[in-house]
Amino acid sequence: MDTRAFYRRQDVGTPRGGGAHRSPRTALVPRFLRCRAAVLPSMLTFLVIVASGGLLLMIEKGMLNSMETSLPRRSAARPEHGPAGRRRPVAADMDTQILQELRNRTIHTMCSQKDLVDNIWSLSDLQRKIVLQHVLVNDEHRFLYCYVPKVACSNWKRLMKMLSGALKFNDFRSKLDHHHDLVFLSSLKPDEIRYRLKHYFKFMFVRDPMERLLSAYRNKFGEIESYQKSYGVKIIKRYRKVDSAKGDDVTFTEFIKYLVDENEERMNEHWMPIYTLCQPCAVTYDFIGSYEHLERDSEYVLQHIGAPSHIRFPERQTWYKPVTKEILHYYLCTVPQKLLKELFLKYILDFSLFAYALPNTTTEDCRH
Repeated sequence: MDTRAFYRRQDVGTPRGGGAHRSPRTALVPRFLRCRAAVLPSMLTFLVIVASGGLLLMIEKGMLNSMETSLPRRSAARPEHGPAGRRRPVAADMDTQILQELRNRTIHTMCSQKDLVDNIWSLSDLQRKIVLQHVLVNDEHRFLYCYVPKVACSNWKRLMKMLSGALKFNDFRSKLDHHHDLVFLSSLKPDEIRYRLKHYFKFMFVRDPMERLLSAYRNKFGEIESYQKSYGVKIIKRYRKVDSAKGDDVTFTEFIKYLVDENEERMNEHWMPIYTLCQPCAVTYDFIGSYEHLERDSEYVLQHIGAPSHIRFPERQTWYKPVTKEILHYYLCTVPQKLLKELFLKYILDFSLFAYALPNTTTEDCRH
């Protein structure tokens, strides 16, 4: 692998406090790699494949199925926002730091490819509109948050309203207005956008692509009548060739067919690819947290931006029904193999950029 590819793109973000943003070249990863190389073979294999352009071949051969998902990317810069000691520091063990840096380098490698735009102003009008409409702004704490539906974005929107004083502290039960009392990057002038992209702390959260899709399917088509009447009716009429439908009995396979046939830039945001929503090649995020380590990574962000200590990310409610690996496996095994391959290709950038393993859905595995 040509390691020079890791450093082609310049990080324009500057942490609050005046310190220059550290380049990946200054990170401590080489020392980590020398002393803990034994823990890295699967992730290093993943990176080599990504850098050599062989990821699609691996899909066909099922070679990614056994790889472990990496932990979230962290900024190389130490937290500088807010008074020291305001929040308890979030500890990260050495293995976690290694895997986070590997995700960082994976993103740098993938984004260095010629067909991935590395500047927000070079995106198409539609692409730029999508990402600017999904980046929320907090000027007091100087940060930008790109929200991804079905990745705890409702609670993060509540946290942002608490930080701005529009919502009572730790009020996570009231009905949420997803637009009122929130500032979107799209509402600002170009010069204001450029300034914030350059100087503010930027973060986002990601989730296993298939778990996110299943969560959207179960929620929108199983609980939300408006989605049943709009998207549900459309999907059933398209794939069952019927004249009328209620839209409340869309099968998971029909939903997958619909996703495969849709243009990802025209999708509903709840199943639009994360890459399309947040454009991590065009926007250099300082931190990419994961749904799998939601509370820990959220605390890291709150600490970094200098949030008051009494503002904390909420624990999951007792009524919450998580998408377990067993449930996901069951649903995916109901979908024809050929259709699943098309689906994986649709979300290939989410898998590769954020180092999520493809699910094992071979005929033999699904029998079990």
